[in-house]
Amino acid sequence: MELLGYIGALCVGLILGLTGGGGSMLTVPILVYIMFVNPVTATAYSLFIVGTTSIFGAFQNFKKGYVDIKKGLLFAVPSFIGVYLTRSFIVPKIPNDIITISNFTLTKGTFLMVFFAVIMFLAAISMLREKNSTNTENLTKEVPNSVIVLQTFLIGVIIGLVGAGGGFLIIPSLVFFAKLPMKKAIGTSLFIIAINSLIGFLGDVQNIHIDWNFLLIFTSISILGIFIGTYLSKFINEKQLKKLFAIFVLIMAFVILFKELL
Repeated sequence: MELLGYIGALCVGLILGLTGGGGSMLTVPILVYIMFVNPVTATAYSLFIVGTTSIFGAFQNFKKGYVDIKKGLLFAVPSFIGVYLTRSFIVPKIPNDIITISNFTLTKGTFLMVFFAVIMFLAAISMLREKNSTNTENLTKEVPNSVIVLQTFLIGVIIGLVGAGGGFLIIPSLVFFAKLPMKKAIGTSLFIIAINSLIGFLGDVQNIHIDWNFLLIFTSISILGIFIGTYLSKFINEKQLKKLFAIFVLIMAFVILFKELL
């Protein structure tokens, strides 16, 4: 099972390199269901793993001109504030047993995993329903910066709750609101994910015990995967990437719901 988990770590980086997101959607289930890490701790580990791995992916994309720093910071600043506040103050306050009805108890871990899956499902459906074209002339009018700031702050709160890098929420926003082509949205997403995740992880350091040996090994394997994924992305067009990303998110949502509820 441990070997399978580390193979999964390679896949985390591979998915991040190919799609610019989705790494946390693989990381959290691997940590919880294969490596048997507590769900709350797993969401914290996920922030570190995905954040560190994304740094390398963002740098690779920056060299190719696929990172929009200005728009990336516009999205990153309000979202990482939301992430940090959520991980520092909201998640620790959620009770371990949220509600008990008859013989059923909704635990903190189950709540976070189910919430994670629901957000993934909605994001995937939203992307699959959009027009396939990513040309800027076919997109909606550019949204005011004030609306983007509020939206990305709320995305940060969601990211903080589920321990996700947020690519599955950030990429649709970059494509449909910031009017970035898919490949540039992927590169910029990795830049934002790195900032969000690592700052969010700082909010966890003071609240949980961290097994640094395990965390650094898992992260190192994931970094290897992102180099492979970034290389392979050169051979896949934007339309295929967008569809692949949405389908992957949808599948992982159903897997998590099945494991938690059935």
